[in-house]
Amino acid sequence: MMTRVLVANRGEIAVRVIRACRELGLDTVAVHSTADDGAAHVTAADRSVRIGPPPAGRSYLSIPAILEAARITGADTVHPGYGLLSEDPDFAEACRAAGLIFVGPSVEALRILGDKINARRIAAAAGLAVLPGSAEPVGSAAQVRAHAARTGYPLILKAAAGGGGRGMETVSGPGELAAALARVRSAATSLFGDERVFVERFLRSARHVEIQILGDRHGGLIHLGSRDCSLQRRNQKIVEEAPAPALPDALLDSIAADAVRCAAEIGYQGAGTFEFLVEPDGAYWFIEANCRIQVEHPVTEMVTGVDLVQEQLRVAAGEPLIAGGPGDGARPIRGCAIEVRINAEDPALDFRPAPGRLDEVALPAGPFVRVDTHVDSGATVPAEYDPLLAKIVVWAPDRAGALARMDRALAECRIGGPGVRTNRDFLRGLLRHPRVRAASHDTALLAGLTAGGAAELIASTANAPTGQGGPS
Repeated sequence: MMTRVLVANRGEIAVRVIRACRELGLDTVAVHSTADDGAAHVTAADRSVRIGPPPAGRSYLSIPAILEAARITGADTVHPGYGLLSEDPDFAEACRAAGLIFVGPSVEALRILGDKINARRIAAAAGLAVLPGSAEPVGSAAQVRAHAARTGYPLILKAAAGGGGRGMETVSGPGELAAALARVRSAATSLFGDERVFVERFLRSARHVEIQILGDRHGGLIHLGSRDCSLQRRNQKIVEEAPAPALPDALLDSIAADAVRCAAEIGYQGAGTFEFLVEPDGAYWFIEANCRIQVEHPVTEMVTGVDLVQEQLRVAAGEPLIAGGPGDGARPIRGCAIEVRINAEDPALDFRPAPGRLDEVALPAGPFVRVDTHVDSGATVPAEYDPLLAKIVVWAPDRAGALARMDRALAECRIGGPGVRTNRDFLRGLLRHPRVRAASHDTALLAGLTAGGAAELIASTANAPTGQGGPS
């Protein structure tokens, strides 16, 4: 029986999980490093345990420290949030060996889908189209050249154990290949402890579309519609929306059916996301699956009315989904939701992280505006962790209204302090870009963005009226 949940994470997602637990009547335990003494997730939980110094490897990534915190607090459940240990099958296995409920898919699913090479095999076996590439890891430039002879250039090298847009590099021609392979293998080893790399064809112009999946232990398996995550900088998502705009319903239905079929292939349980690239002609390709809650999950919640974190907890406790029953039917989708990520970074300095003490935190409010955050005035943004400060999410009956509402919300957002800069004005400029407003953007829009390009986007907001975008 689930009674006390240890949240093995930090920042806004830890606060989000703690709130979901409280609404379900569950006690909560926060873990934290010394850098996060007094942080929002620590004060929000019923109890807390300091588990180590600031480096994540000695605190938030320390499996023994987290398991000991669960033992001494009497926690019976662990929710890993996103990032950190959330998709680590060894962590899930260690939790279950310790008698703890792990809020996530099975260890077997984590091992299969957490390895991108294995995920490609499973997807292909389920009848999904996967990008041409290598079925096995590549260990030499000669092996990559052999694949390039079939797939052509450009191609992309990816860490097999990668995630979060890290551990990948595009190769435009044979002269770049050897050095790029060495860099990706090095990054894969340092980031994920796994040097394996594989090859895929690189699509210069595509939409990044993902499908939210929920499965339970009773045969319930549904999708909750689509999200568009095409606005990325260096493979990092910065704006997400639901549903994916300007794509035919029949195409999105086909992608969602493929995602459900792939999830069913391994009996997927819990929340998961299946990600695809969609070409201008409508061809689409499976690229990976994420076995956790996503940063961008609030947009799906706002258009479906489903609390995804509470569904995760219910599934982990052995309960059936309340969001739906067996089959691949989706919840009705209402309106449009958009999310932006406010980061402590300086667009004028190539988006360099800009941590520090926050003297001012003024966040937007109003109907159909949601803010997920862990910061307030007086808080310190540590240099050791992800620079995410807040997620601003808006809903409106249509996309034009959602864009207008987001522009107003961003205009009201003020976060600053000594040395702290944010990407707020950059995001306002990006959402005013003609291609974004027309929903004709793709993953290439921000490729190669320079500091000058960022400055132009920021400058575009200087004299523009707030909320431009239509009635909401």
